[in-house]
Amino acid sequence: MKQGRLVVITGLSGSGKSTAAQALEDQGFFVVDNLPLVLLPQFMDLTQQFDGRSTPVAVVIDVRNQEYLSSYREILQQLKTVGHRIDVLFLDAADEVLVRRYSETRRRHPLNQKQGVLESVRQERHLLTEVMGQATITIDSSYLTPHQLRSKILQIGFGGEVNYPLAIVLQSFGFRHGLPPGSDLVMDVRFLPNPHFVPELRLHTGLATAVSEYVLQQSETQQFLGKFLDMLSFLLPHYRREGKSYLTISIGCTGGRHRSVAIVEKLFQELQAPFATMEIFHRDIAKE
Repeated sequence: MKQGRLVVITGLSGSGKSTAAQALEDQGFFVVDNLPLVLLPQFMDLTQQFDGRSTPVAVVIDVRNQEYLSSYREILQQLKTVGHRIDVLFLDAADEVLVRRYSETRRRHPLNQKQGVLESVRQERHLLTEVMGQATITIDSSYLTPHQLRSKILQIGFGGEVNYPLAIVLQSFGFRHGLPPGSDLVMDVRFLPNPHFVPELRLHTGLATAVSEYVLQQSETQQFLGKFLDMLSFLLPHYRREGKSYLTISIGCTGGRHRSVAIVEKLFQELQAPFATMEIFHRDIAKE
């Protein structure tokens, strides 16, 4: 087998393993949930790329595979012996916190003990005693939100694709047609002079040179762009550092055909974010 990078995600049910798996997936890891432990050596071999580079791998292995937990130490040692670089990430939380989370989500505990969730949690903790002893990193998620846990995982790094880009969508829209769902930042540019009231511009959109020049030459527009780009230059690195993968910036005018379109096109040209990918979407440009 070629040498590879492996993170084993394990721990108590309800402690945040799915959040950790999603965070590593966003870092470029190939992630598999609930893989039988005995298949891990073969799986590591299969996931290596043909050009000789190693694909980082993360697997979620927990009490759902309790029949395989007895061979846990042996298999990890086998992988280390052939040169794989391995971290075991153990997610933990206080018993009362786990019971509350199960109560809030109304999910069944995988052990499904007749004595109730608390007894299931205690039994699971006992079964995972040896696994916890093998952990290289332990995180107590008792007082972490999913967002905070994700940020903590990304800060650790684990040697994934640290330059995984922030995907930015610059979106124009018209307030007349409603706010676009999923927006992270919304700016209202209805204060700018409206080309709709200029007869020779009304039938065109913000993609037309004449309309774009009319909007962008306004002193209010130039001041707005300067201040907004300055704000974005401050915000985007912080969003990136705290682990945000996607950012939708929505610019709205009345109908979504003139001012917002021209502004979005200009932002696409001027916005400097080497760690990000950007795309444009004009939601309401074809609407009347």
